[in-house]
Amino acid sequence: MPEHTIPHMPDIVGSHDIVFITLDTLRYDVAQALFEAGELPVLARFLPATGWERRHSPATFTYAAHQAFFAGFLPTPAAPGRHPRLFASAFGGSETTSPSSFVFEQASLPEALAAQGYRTICIGGVGFFNQQTALGRVLPALFQESHWSAGMGVAARHSTEKQVALARKLLAQNRQRTFLFINVAALHAPNRAYLPGCQADNLESHAAALRYVDQALAPLFEACAARAPSFAIVCSDHGSAYGEDGYRGHRIAHDSVWNVPYAHFFIAASQTDSSPSIPRKPYRE
Repeated sequence: MPEHTIPHMPDIVGSHDIVFITLDTLRYDVAQALFEAGELPVLARFLPATGWERRHSPATFTYAAHQAFFAGFLPTPAAPGRHPRLFASAFGGSETTSPSSFVFEQASLPEALAAQGYRTICIGGVGFFNQQTALGRVLPALFQESHWSAGMGVAARHSTEKQVALARKLLAQNRQRTFLFINVAALHAPNRAYLPGCQADNLESHAAALRYVDQALAPLFEACAARAPSFAIVCSDHGSAYGEDGYRGHRIAHDSVWNVPYAHFFIAASQTDSSPSIPRKPYRE
C-alpha cells in the first residue's frame, strides 16, 4: 500500500477485525535501519518495499500520545499538507476528516467500535496500562476488556511473547468482530536485557529489543490470518533519545522523539472456516 493511501474505512469497519499495535518508545531511525538490513523478517512481510513510513507523533510520551490515538489522531505523515485520517471523532471544523475516514460520534475509537458490535480488547504493556493506579486505569477503561500483568511490563524479558499468547487465546475465544489493541513494552527502558553484556540502555539494545519483538509478533499475525480478514496498524507512540544533543529519554521536543515509524496493512484470512460466523459487508481499498 503506497504511503499516505487511505483505504475506505467505513467499509473496513464491520467487515474486518482491527488490530492496533503500538511499539512503545520505538525510534524511526532504528526501525528503518533494521528493515533495510533485513533484520525484521516478520514485519517486513507487511511493510512496503521502502519500509516504514516516517511520521510525527502527536505527543512525546505514552499517555498523551494514546489519548490522541484513541480520538483518531494517529501519527501524522512527515510531509507538509493536510493528511486525511483513518478514524475521526466528529467535531466541527476538522480539516483532516475525509470521505474515506470512519467518523464516529463517541469520544474514543474503542467506544465507537463497541457501538458497531466489536469486542474491544486492550492488552497493556507500560505503566499507563497497568490498572494499578487511577492514572493507570484511564486508558484501559476505554475498552470492554483490559488485561495487564507484571510479565507484560517493561521489566519483563519475555513480555511480548506473553502479550501475544494472551491475544491468541482471547481471539480464539471470541466470535465477534474484534478490536485488539496491544501496547508493546519491550522497547521501553530498560531494554538492556535484550543485548547480552549491555550495562546501560543504548541504541544497540533498543535495536536488539526490536529484533525480539519482530519474532514474537509472528504467532499473532498467524492467528489473525487464521481467524478473519484483519486491518492492522503498527506504529510507535514516540521515540527516545540516547544522548543526542545531551538529551536522554522522552517527553522532550527532540527529533529522536517526534519521528516515529508507522504502517497500516491488511492481513488476509487464510482459513475462512475458522473465521467468525457474522455477516461481512464488502469493502473497497
